[in-house]
Amino acid sequence: MDTAESRGYKRIATEEAWCTPELMQRFQRLLDEGQHGDPGFANLWGFFAKSDSPRARGLYERIQDLESRRLADMDASGVDMQLLMLTAPGVQMFDPATACSLATSTNDQLAETIARHPQRFAGLAAFAPHAPDAAAAEIERGVKKLGLKGALVNSHTQGRYMDDEFFWPIFEACEALDVPLYIHPNSPSPQMVEPFLSRCLDAAIWGFQAETGLHALRLLVSGLFDRFPKLKIVLGHLGEGLPFWLSRIDFMHAGIVRSGRSEGAKPLKRKPSEYLRENFYYTSSGMCWEPAVTFVQQQMGFDRVMYAMDYPYQFEPSEVTAMDHLPLTLEQKRQFFQTNAERIFKL
Repeated sequence: MDTAESRGYKRIATEEAWCTPELMQRFQRLLDEGQHGDPGFANLWGFFAKSDSPRARGLYERIQDLESRRLADMDASGVDMQLLMLTAPGVQMFDPATACSLATSTNDQLAETIARHPQRFAGLAAFAPHAPDAAAAEIERGVKKLGLKGALVNSHTQGRYMDDEFFWPIFEACEALDVPLYIHPNSPSPQMVEPFLSRCLDAAIWGFQAETGLHALRLLVSGLFDRFPKLKIVLGHLGEGLPFWLSRIDFMHAGIVRSGRSEGAKPLKRKPSEYLRENFYYTSSGMCWEPAVTFVQQQMGFDRVMYAMDYPYQFEPSEVTAMDHLPLTLEQKRQFFQTNAERIFKL
């Protein structure tokens, strides 16, 4: 029988999506009214909300289920615990006041579910980035009062990226609380989405990693980690491609700074690759491919890479046991599946 005791480690999945029925209904109204101004959102959620395909129906139902069906899927695939996070675009599609209210109610509902299943679920706090002081307060409430394990942002907020110092109270709160901020993908912003749409490259096939990798790199070159040196950022999908580009990013950023080509590229205290190795952590969500997982573990550190399934978007139970066969020692497997997550998220 496959149990944590028999295999020698728990399987903790660290990028697992959910959504409240209320928020799904609000997404539907945005689609129906056509006033959202976000073609990427319309293309992706228009499919999942209206398609009768088995994939769309299964996802639409699973993402709103925080108990019976989800727990059954976890049991069937051998996942002991999920770290839950509000799916993209979360509350970020709405005006600041509405987004703040939705973040509060969403976090309350998440905490109530976790309290019923404390051995199976943990969660990250949603917040409204475009109300940064209120966002910082909600993150603090989520961590201190609700017992949530960090914060989650679905990348850009209506086309705005968090390298703008307007958003920096959020990072200040995360650093002060010593909790990680997970940057989850969003559809490419309205400014960049058009070339992706005509070939349906806007979502997980390419658009998500292009958009979220861009966001992370904007944060890095802005000097954010010189201002908040203890800040912890988590990226899914093995770092949205960034670990594979370390040498080129270092070389090109140094050249840009030396040449004075742009005021937007600030001199940094360290190489970009050093921040990526010291301030960032990575999950394997949606990337069940041994050469890529092994590369990121070797380059970024075995203590910085965590297992994730990306449920329900990539619910493939066979991938769980495939990850069991990574060429790792038992202690390295325990790090990957269990203890890194326990340490980073204080589970």
